Amino acid sequence: MVTQSEENYLKAIYHLGKQGSIAVSTNAIAEKMTTKASSVTEMLKKLAEKELVDYKKYQGVSLTKKGKTIAANVVRKHRLWEVFLVEKLKFSWDEVHDVAEQLEHIKSQKLIDELDAFLEFPTQDPHGDPIPDREGNLQKSQKIFLSQVNQSVNCSCVGVKDSSASFLKYLDKNSIALGTAIQVVNKEPFDESMNIKINDSELTISKEIANNIYVKLN
Repeated sequence: MVTQSEENYLKAIYHLGKQGSIAVSTNAIAEKMTTKASSVTEMLKKLAEKELVDYKKYQGVSLTKKGKTIAANVVRKHRLWEVFLVEKLKFSWDEVHDVAEQLEHIKSQKLIDELDAFLEFPTQDPHGDPIPDREGNLQKSQKIFLSQVNQSVNCSCVGVKDSSASFLKYLDKNSIALGTAIQVVNKEPFDESMNIKINDSELTISKEIANNIYVKLN
């Protein structure tokens, strides 16, 4: 039986290690989990005993096939619940993360499969992140950061890197959501800020903001 705390660690390694494919340092996990490196080390030993991670001191940690399956399933549940909260209960996209953090630990596989079917098998969550299927596979999409788009090029928002409530509220305030058409009007060489056009309105955004918005070229 995997505990809620263990699931959180597996999910953190999954995200930090690019879906569990590369090794992650203890310090990186400690930073993401906002805990001490010594606490991370103790947890990694427990996960290794359960054959959920491959852990070698000073060489980082990676997920085993079993650990990756569990982590992908937690991520799947989290993102399906986010879709449900936004589409069916009308939560805004900046409200759903904390609630989904609680719901992602529900153990019933039947409930999650029924939820998936009820939502008509969505492939991405409200923030544009792909939802793993029942086997843990992710549907890859072609996306780049808005900061990489050249001047006078048209694109559409397909996701966000920063899904914090403050950033999502900023996007809402400026009418940027999934599917929003964006035209890069001008890029400033000095600080790499850019002027963009959205629905005939122009907006100046910083390089940091542009580095947190995923787009696809139209």
